[in-house]
Amino acid sequence: MEKSTLAKRKKVIYDLMCSSMYVPMKIKEIAIVLQIPREQRSELQEVLDALISEGKVEVSKRGKYSKAVKKVLTGTFVSHAKGFGFVELEDSEEDIFISEAEVHGAFHQDTVEVELLSGNGQGKRREGKIVKILARGTEEIVGTYEQSKNFGFVCPDNLKFSQDIFIPLKESKGAVDGHKVVVKITDYGDKRRNPEGKVVEIIGHVNDPGTDIMSIVKAYDIPHEFSEKVMKQAERVGKAVSEADRAGRSDYREWQTVTIDGEDAKDLDDAITLTKEGDKYCLGVHIADVTNYVQEHSALDVEALKRGTSVYLVDRVIPMLPHILSNGICSLNAGSDRLTLSCVMWIDEKGNIVDHQISESVIRVDRRMSYTSVKRILTDKDPQEIQEYKELVPMFELMEELAALLRKRRRKRGSIDFDFPESKIILDQEGKPVEIKPYERNVATRIIEDFMLAANETVAEDFFWQEIPFVYRSHENPDPEKLMKLALFINNFGYSIHLGQEEIHPKEVQKLLDKIEGSEEEDLIARLTLRSMKQAKYTVGSEGHFGLAAKYYCHFTSPIRRYPDLQIHRIIKETLRGKMSEERRAHYEAILPEVAKQSSELERRAEEAERETTKLKKVEYMEQFMGKAFEGVISGITAWGMYVELPNTIEGLVHITNLDDDYYYFQENTYELIGEHTNKHYKLGERVWVRVIGTDRIQRMIDFKLVSREELEDGEAEEG
Repeated sequence: MEKSTLAKRKKVIYDLMCSSMYVPMKIKEIAIVLQIPREQRSELQEVLDALISEGKVEVSKRGKYSKAVKKVLTGTFVSHAKGFGFVELEDSEEDIFISEAEVHGAFHQDTVEVELLSGNGQGKRREGKIVKILARGTEEIVGTYEQSKNFGFVCPDNLKFSQDIFIPLKESKGAVDGHKVVVKITDYGDKRRNPEGKVVEIIGHVNDPGTDIMSIVKAYDIPHEFSEKVMKQAERVGKAVSEADRAGRSDYREWQTVTIDGEDAKDLDDAITLTKEGDKYCLGVHIADVTNYVQEHSALDVEALKRGTSVYLVDRVIPMLPHILSNGICSLNAGSDRLTLSCVMWIDEKGNIVDHQISESVIRVDRRMSYTSVKRILTDKDPQEIQEYKELVPMFELMEELAALLRKRRRKRGSIDFDFPESKIILDQEGKPVEIKPYERNVATRIIEDFMLAANETVAEDFFWQEIPFVYRSHENPDPEKLMKLALFINNFGYSIHLGQEEIHPKEVQKLLDKIEGSEEEDLIARLTLRSMKQAKYTVGSEGHFGLAAKYYCHFTSPIRRYPDLQIHRIIKETLRGKMSEERRAHYEAILPEVAKQSSELERRAEEAERETTKLKKVEYMEQFMGKAFEGVISGITAWGMYVELPNTIEGLVHITNLDDDYYYFQENTYELIGEHTNKHYKLGERVWVRVIGTDRIQRMIDFKLVSREELEDGEAEEG
């Protein structure tokens, strides 16, 4: 059909549908109304299809055509450094793409109304335009101040904010070039004008030690100082344990008790006791009774809920509770009476927990142990260490024995064990990284992990069957679409996983990990399997924990550093004391959904801040190795290049533009980059040599370029 004829017919049909008398009609009825002959029906279909693609007309499942109703949705705008972005909707996992031309002044994290655009057919990503900004999500931004003669600019650290912020001289607070500052936005600007703001805080100069990390703390709006009111309350409640405090509690002070933590840990919130009576192990997991000092609705409690979690950054810990509590009366220090909440479990020789008792208690730790010391005793058989702790060695050997039983039982039911190394970053006094290496799990870290998991599951199951309002730790089943992609991919290597009605049992995942153990493709498949998993979160219903293959799971063991643990300790104590009345049940049913939601969100925030500080220090560390070559493993492949991870856990990008021996395209189903002319394949898990060609602290990026063994300079191959 000619363009002019098509345009005319589109107008006629659209005008008809806009008429107040029009009711939805099928194509045959529209043809009759417009007196279009039968032989021209195909042309009418062409016109209707064109109107649908323009978003002017919609068709029902019954084939009736009508004027399209513009659908406006509400969500959160997530900006990209290149100007475009996405709107995330609360009730949908599929977000809406917003091109740069359709952003219309929205900033990162703004709550917006978005209108779907035409052409969002089946199989295509939904696109939209922002039609209204309902609420600004960002009022303050952290960045670097740049001084001009009569004004200044702040370049945001967060690249999702692509515009510099104009600062009038009188609003600069005396900042100079290179100062890291917090800026309050006073005007969000428009197409012609930059946003405008005023400096409200000078963090420090970019070259000052600690300024880089504090800038990240401020950017994520993590509270890092306690108010005078909170500190005074902490000082008042942090008194030594008295006879009155011990009254009515189970007294475990005569039990042989230890804490096992990292050498630099100061908040020791869990202690262990273990004996064996006949064929039963008696395992006691004793957790600091923080709720004894942090009363509901107190200033300490309000502040702890506001923080949600302690934040562990590379150069500091930002605690959920003041150090006077977390490192003082709530820390299970050796030789001191401490109030605890205990979960004592009786376990048979198959690792089954056959009985348990949860109680308020008092303990006295005999020795403070480190993971390193316990490893030296159990793995290295170090005679000096064994002599130093000779009275405890039999208990440590029993711990190793029981932990292995618990682990075996967990793996049998399908618990998944991803063993990717975390980074350990050593800083000097100036905050500069001097060494980065994998953080090693050893026999001692696994013992504590196994015992804490046992206590968490036991407490969760107990309170589930009591039908008492509670906060659980839930981990949903993986997304079926991602699992299907994983199944197709591993089939290339001769592996398979059983998907039952699009779902998978965690045992299938663990079976796969067992099969690939020691193979060349182990790292590759394990990483892809991990990426198919969902994130764990806090919920008020016991939804199960997929990764642990556990029906019931909660966080009970760290009330010093996690608010959900503190909250459930309060519930446990009220229940033990017989005070869980209908009124208190109603109270918890009302508050717990928000506690779970907020705690999950604050946990995400802490994880992101921790990740950013780690990435920053890795970039800073690699600056000294410009031009140096290293051997690594391809850890990620995308359309824009490949990520290579070095043995010290540092990851960098080989950008596709730096693969200059061919034109490479990304084959998504096999996660490969393939050379068009050479047919060279780069795939996940492959070992390659790379040279450091660039670092960027702002983007937290390290750039690599591939080098062949022939290109390596003398000595580099041996050094790597």
